[in-house]
Amino acid sequence: MRAVIQRVARASVRTAGQAPRTIGRGVVVLLGVERGDGPADVEWMAEKIAHLRIFPGEGDAAGRHFERSVREVAGAVLLISQFTLLGDCRRGRRPSFTAAAPPAEAEPLYEAVAAALAARGLAVQTGWFGADMQVELVNDGPVTLWLDSRG
Repeated sequence: MRAVIQRVARASVRTAGQAPRTIGRGVVVLLGVERGDGPADVEWMAEKIAHLRIFPGEGDAAGRHFERSVREVAGAVLLISQFTLLGDCRRGRRPSFTAAAPPAEAEPLYEAVAAALAARGLAVQTGWFGADMQVELVNDGPVTLWLDSRG
């Protein structure tokens, strides 16, 4: 399982015919599910996202010290499925997505990550699995990190 996590001041996701889903301060997580991912990857990812210290501590106006997690700042999570994170661009001119789990395997694991984050006390909004979405965010810092449950 692979994720890009961005610390945000606010974010939203939209798709045709649906009301937008928004969060204030928190993190946007773009999540790609890899073939062979399972419950251990779900737990690893949820634990890492919930407890990763990427917010400044009290009195750190410059925001240079990462001392608090999204849970500690009462932030929210906007979780968006993104199979393109597993695109392999090493050969040719078109990415290969053979490492990405097929939708029937990926969607339940994506939903399990959302549930595992909520079980850790986080307010979670999700995108629409498999839909064409427009994501808007204000990256705070900017802080952007890459997570991989396999290494």
